[in-house]
Amino acid sequence: MWEADENEDLWAGSAAARSHHGANRFVTGDLTSDDLDVERGLRPQRLDDYCGQEHIKQSLRILIQAAQTRNESLDHVIFSGPPGLGKTTLATVLANELGAQIKTTSGPAIARTGDLAAILTNLQPGDVLFIDEIHRLNRTVEEILYPAMEDFSLDIVIGKGPAARSIRLDVPRFTLVGATTRSGMLTGPLRDRFGISFRLDYYSVDDLAEIVSRSSAILGVKIDRASAVEIASRSRGTPRLANRLLKRVRDYAQVRGGGAINLMIAQEALTFFEIDELGLDWMDKRILETLCRTFRGRAVGLTTLASAVGEDPSTLEDVYEPYLLQCGLIVRTPQGRMGTVAAFEHLGMEPPATS
Repeated sequence: MWEADENEDLWAGSAAARSHHGANRFVTGDLTSDDLDVERGLRPQRLDDYCGQEHIKQSLRILIQAAQTRNESLDHVIFSGPPGLGKTTLATVLANELGAQIKTTSGPAIARTGDLAAILTNLQPGDVLFIDEIHRLNRTVEEILYPAMEDFSLDIVIGKGPAARSIRLDVPRFTLVGATTRSGMLTGPLRDRFGISFRLDYYSVDDLAEIVSRSSAILGVKIDRASAVEIASRSRGTPRLANRLLKRVRDYAQVRGGGAINLMIAQEALTFFEIDELGLDWMDKRILETLCRTFRGRAVGLTTLASAVGEDPSTLEDVYEPYLLQCGLIVRTPQGRMGTVAAFEHLGMEPPATS
């Protein structure tokens, strides 16, 4: 339940509540607006066009068909998983398969309860409301969402003090689709209100190669299978990065290779942009070199490591470490981070002798 007063417009949310914010990187850097426009154009619009995540696709087909057969709204859905795996794309695909309009926002953008009220009251029956980074919702705003998800209503307190009174407003039946990169930060009450939960996994090289081939056709770029596999193998199992690398290889091929992408051009381009055979960029290698060369394999605290490489500790922990851990190049110990034998070998260094 929330209060409406003279300082909060009940029916008009802020511009921030209607915007969608997202951090996008070319491995480590932000995308330009032109890059974002191109990236949106590469996203599939239907389940038949979506590559990978086969179990999720088949499950969604059944759930959507069942809801449509009963002429009901689909249960609320939560997608979780690392960045770049297609959570936003799946939300759009889901809305298209339902034949519904999708309204998109993000957790940090809904700063006030009035923002959420404005969004909910402007929905049409059957609409899909997509909230990215839903774990970052303000707790007060989150509490307003509970009755909207369960009973499709808003509880409002009008006035203050003894004259205050409570009313309930109905909102259209809708499907909330949430996306989160940190499902552990979701509160229990919010998590329990999602009837459908999916966790997206990293993609195989074959799936990514299919995505690269599809994207190259949309971009009007000729590419052979070997080149698509080469790009896919350096994409960290992430479609967003695969498309990003494809666009940079396309640029390189256009300037130095006559436009078409072959294996030699793809390898030259990826080397030029400092993406090695494991998909590591210059910052990944700087982290490994700091652990292996500067500290010679000794355990290093997160803050110390961040200072040594000139990066924010939270960025180091959330952005770079997961893939390095997945590759077995670093380990976390109670004493700190350590480079593994595989990290020394990758850098062409001799591991320190163990006593």
